[in-house]
Amino acid sequence: MAMAPATRRWTVEQVHQLPDDGNRYEVIDGRLLVSPSPSYRHQGLARELTVMLGQYLRANPIATFFPAPAGVDVSADTEVEPDLFVVPLVNGRDPKSFAEAERLLLVIEILSPSSRVIDRTIKREFYQRLGVPEYWIVDPDAKAVERWRPGTTAPEIVSEGIEWRPDPHRPAWTLDLADLFARVE
Repeated sequence: MAMAPATRRWTVEQVHQLPDDGNRYEVIDGRLLVSPSPSYRHQGLARELTVMLGQYLRANPIATFFPAPAGVDVSADTEVEPDLFVVPLVNGRDPKSFAEAERLLLVIEILSPSSRVIDRTIKREFYQRLGVPEYWIVDPDAKAVERWRPGTTAPEIVSEGIEWRPDPHRPAWTLDLADLFARVE
């Protein structure tokens, strides 16, 4: 993932005017982030996570999720497009916009060679500052997930299984990482 020169401050509106050239454009605090189209392996992981998370949320209707491309507009100079993100339901239904959802419950990014530094620094710091309860960085090479929470200074590295419990009165979403990575190998 590349960053545009730091001399220009970008707005979400300006980013929306960029050409549809196959790149993913995001802006955090006016800083433009550009990443190329994801790899086949990346998309395989995104597909499997989408299916598994969808099954969990259908059985436990407490939130809804969106896979990329779906933008999260935070302010006039910040819009991110995570690989997957979860927002709470609003009065028992899917929110009509991120503004209505108001918050992120879980954000998942899948590392690519071009996104490693940005996902682990700029995006992580942003999601922690935003107060996202869980930010997962899926590392296909290490076959592990880095779990970040607000206020932590180091990730929890998980290589066997990971649980996400957005509601203490519902069962957790349990993800077998060996199974996940085997599905795309």
